[in-house]
Amino acid sequence: MASRPAQPSDFELQILGILWNHGPLTVRQVMSHLTDKKRAYTSVLSVIQVMQKKGLVAAQAEREGLANVYKPTVARATVMKPLLKGLVSRVFGGRTSDVVQHLLQEGEVNQAEIEKLRALLDESEKRLK
Repeated sequence: MASRPAQPSDFELQILGILWNHGPLTVRQVMSHLTDKKRAYTSVLSVIQVMQKKGLVAAQAEREGLANVYKPTVARATVMKPLLKGLVSRVFGGRTSDVVQHLLQEGEVNQAEIEKLRALLDESEKRLK
């Protein structure tokens, strides 16, 4: 039986999100996508090295010059499922509709996102029948 990956910290989640969205990257490339631009290279490198030990990322065999290129070793769904399930349970009493309602009321949702949500709802409804 495969063991579950270690639960990432908030900063590790941010790095994973960058790697999931932009593909394998060097530390400097990860830094260019961070919302907090004040982090030192060595700090980001240290966190990525801890993530390697946790089994969340791996360095690719190919390098970019002298720099390692890192890729996620866990799927977004594997990490996000327990996080979201816990959040929905703790904060919204397990009511998914309350989560969606909150996001729609508080977030900036464009027409494309509404259409995607509508398609997801239609797909979920079909699975229930």
